[in-house]
Amino acid sequence: MSKKQDAPELRRTLQARHLSMIAIGGSIGTGLFLASGATISSAGAGGALLAYALVGLMVYFLMTSLGEMAAFMPVSGSFQAYGSRFVDPAFGFAQGWNYWYNWAITVAVELAAAAIIMNYWYPGIPGVVWSGGFLAIIFALNYFSVKGFGEAEFWCSMLKVATIIAFIVIGFLMILGIMTEPNPNRIAPGLNVMMQGDGAFVGGLAAFVGVAMVVGFSFQGTELIGVAAGESANPGRTIPRAVRQIFWRILMFYMLSILIIGLILPHNDPSLLKNDMKDVGASPFTLVFNRAGLAFAASLMNAVILSAILSAGNSGMYASTRMLYAMAKNGMAPKVFGKLTDNGVPRNALYATTLVACLCFLTSLFQSNAVYMWLLNSSGMTGFIAWLGVAISHYRFRRAYVKQGYSLDDLPYKAKWFPLGPVFAFVLCLLIMLGQNYTAFTAAKVDWNGVIATYLGIPLFVALWWGYRVKHNTRMVPLDKVELAEAHRNALMLREETRGGKPASAQA
Repeated sequence: MSKKQDAPELRRTLQARHLSMIAIGGSIGTGLFLASGATISSAGAGGALLAYALVGLMVYFLMTSLGEMAAFMPVSGSFQAYGSRFVDPAFGFAQGWNYWYNWAITVAVELAAAAIIMNYWYPGIPGVVWSGGFLAIIFALNYFSVKGFGEAEFWCSMLKVATIIAFIVIGFLMILGIMTEPNPNRIAPGLNVMMQGDGAFVGGLAAFVGVAMVVGFSFQGTELIGVAAGESANPGRTIPRAVRQIFWRILMFYMLSILIIGLILPHNDPSLLKNDMKDVGASPFTLVFNRAGLAFAASLMNAVILSAILSAGNSGMYASTRMLYAMAKNGMAPKVFGKLTDNGVPRNALYATTLVACLCFLTSLFQSNAVYMWLLNSSGMTGFIAWLGVAISHYRFRRAYVKQGYSLDDLPYKAKWFPLGPVFAFVLCLLIMLGQNYTAFTAAKVDWNGVIATYLGIPLFVALWWGYRVKHNTRMVPLDKVELAEAHRNALMLREETRGGKPASAQA
């Protein structure tokens, strides 16, 4: 490749432990610590568990699809590159901007949630103060080298993992009666709690579909290993390892946490979070600790939740910044965003992403809970669109790979269950996206604000796709014309270097 030797490049300094914890850091945040209460309140504990299991299966297939492509062609901003190369340049263009917007908005979601958490302790201080302070911290963590970001995310995620494990242990102690409920008037933890009110499943199909979108938002972040692939050492080895590790860990954390909450807090408990996010600072995790009689632990838990939220926002800032950089390098965003500092940080892309993250300040200008839910719905839809793109790209990639005569044994990581995996993920993604707020159209009066907040991402994606397609006269890439030769050579070279004990060389 014709590039000056002294030109700054992204640094391949992220190890497998960094990739695993970056994905965990991005996916364990407000979705689990805050929105989990709303899922149980809306669909019941059984409905929430079913939603997490079904969406979790979909995410498993998506992770294996992404792992196959990212290990074969590890580039920063993977979704945009895969969409452009394997489907259509216009599709990749729309995917890139959608994913950048997804995570930039997610940063705003996390900052808004952090401000509401702080309101739990300091109700007299405006939320804009907390949002601004936390935004400055996240900006600083992304301003320096990627290795510093990776280390910070690793240790923050370790704190989250340790806290969730402690929560699970204490929850089971309560359920088993070893740690008792201090209020004797409440129902003892167990199946009787889960069956209170309308039982384990409430709200019907409408509630289940709505909860599935929130659950999808909770799992978003697992795909961050694809974004970080361009800065990972030995991607042919570290990416498959990260794919195998992180999904089952995250699914276990979510399923066990939801089960414990459902066995201790009934869905009709007035303290449990409702869809309007009233008193969002008292998350289900904090409420469980309160019921265990650990008042000090409850305050500590809120602090951990705060660190988890900031960690997820930190991962979001990283992801959106790298995506914008990758698009600029591919000519799909202004060139100024493709510039790197000497230590390999795309700071111009960081500045632009930070401006979008300032949407969190809207929570101080308007009713904070309503803005929080609007941002949550908006980012949830764009995240599902990104996953849809992963399924399409992988299906096209594998078909092109086989059609051009390459051996599946040469793939650093081979996704199981192809083509069932990407097809199942595509269908379920599409159903959840389209059915997310269908009740708005069946009501006597259509809630257009809710409809716009929920579905705005779809027409924007289509407009970007077809606008680029018309302007640049692009078409779907024929399978036998998909460019795979260079990536295949690089994959074989990296595999040989890894076997020989050498560090994988950086890709320009």
